[in-house]
Amino acid sequence: MDFDSYGDFDDKAVIKVVGVGGGGSNAVNCMVNAGVKGVEFIAVNTDSQALDQSLASTRIQIGGKATRGLGAGARPEVGAKAAEENREEIMAA
Repeated sequence: MDFDSYGDFDDKAVIKVVGVGGGGSNAVNCMVNAGVKGVEFIAVNTDSQALDQSLASTRIQIGGKATRGLGAGARPEVGAKAAEENREEIMAA
């Protein structure tokens, strides 16, 4: 089977794992501690203290206005508003 390639592509895949919130950050920390290689880890959280504990190489605090650095309180609507507040930063990561 033949495949056509459009454009120049680097032959290495870029893999990013994004952990969102407390559970996502815990999952990222487990992967880092397990020695997973070849992956860029990103933690995204409204809670600044929880984010400080993250082992991710990239950490993004979201919702500074919506939560004032505190957690979203397990309320999806607060988390969604926080993510929208920092949409550009998340997309750039």
